[in-house]
Amino acid sequence: MTGNAQIIDRALGRIAAGYVFPHRAVEIDRAIRARLAAGEYDALDGTALCAAVTAHLQEVCPDKHLRLLWQDEPRSTEPEDDDGGRAAFLALLREQNQGIRRVEHLDGNIGRLDIRRIANAGEGARAIGAAMELVAHTRALILDLRECRGGSPEGAAMWCSYFFPDDQVHLNDIYERATDSTRQFWTLSHLPAPRYLDRPVYVLTSATTFSGGEDVAYTLQALGRAELVGETTRGGAHPTGRHPVTEHITVTVPTSRTINAVTGTNWEGVGVRPDHAVAAGKALDMAYQEAMRRLS
Repeated sequence: MTGNAQIIDRALGRIAAGYVFPHRAVEIDRAIRARLAAGEYDALDGTALCAAVTAHLQEVCPDKHLRLLWQDEPRSTEPEDDDGGRAAFLALLREQNQGIRRVEHLDGNIGRLDIRRIANAGEGARAIGAAMELVAHTRALILDLRECRGGSPEGAAMWCSYFFPDDQVHLNDIYERATDSTRQFWTLSHLPAPRYLDRPVYVLTSATTFSGGEDVAYTLQALGRAELVGETTRGGAHPTGRHPVTEHITVTVPTSRTINAVTGTNWEGVGVRPDHAVAAGKALDMAYQEAMRRLS
């Protein structure tokens, strides 16, 4: 077996073993192996191979988390340890202020939170609470998720909890293939800062907004608690595992799927569609003007 054939065989093995939709994994395997047999990958290596295989994976199954990734720096080919991956994620969040880039008050007492990642609900709770404390007395709030690239489902539930009065709101579920089990996510009963109730909330989105950021946007929209302003998001709704294939190549395999409590589905492959469609660069101005109009 050639080098590329071996790489693809290992990646397909991971997909077959873990992908949340087993029947789609069979379709993926058949399609990619047909391309491999036709020699489509023979002349490719590095980033070109990863890009081609990823495009073909998503052509068969439009799942934005299903990817072959190239990294320039070599990494261990040992199976990724769950605790190690979690520790790396938490360390990244600490470096990035738990994903909170900016808290500000705009003229007219409109709050704005610029959130780049969705923090873990444990370590991130104090930072999320501190941000919400600083906007607690604003007349309206803008959640800016235009550069939010994902994060923790538990953190997404915590962010959403601030906009509902109690712990009685069912947000979503996550089904996990490996255990054939479903975990429910509800609003939290205890939060470290005041809830933000009975005031307008606007969520800014872009084509960059992904995964955990989409979770917050989709959930608040589905429950009628926020208006979305901006662009349709990237469309990645499936919690995902990462598996090394070589020192430079990793395959990411969605192992679970999100099921919204209102819609019964999610935003995978289609993105979250805004209520007010506008270029991302103009979304803040539009949301601000809409908030001022509504409050006047």
